[in-house]
Amino acid sequence: MNKTELIKNVAQSADISQKDASAAVQSVFDTIANALQSGDKVQLIGFGTFEVRERSARTGRNPQTARIEVLS
Repeated sequence: MNKTELIKNVAQSADISQKDASAAVQSVFDTIANALQSGDKVQLIGFGTFEVRERSARTGRNPQTARIEVLS
């Protein structure tokens, strides 16, 4: 499911316009993103948890240049 399909489903399920559903979905995404950028953990019981985790750098190949690069 992509964002457009999610908006359509929310609009039908909540019996609201797609414009209002789009605003609601975008607001939820923005709120989660802002919380994660602030270093907070977002826990939605019964759905899932969103959190930022630090990972160590690793090497990988750039598919456009075929060069091996450090991915951080």
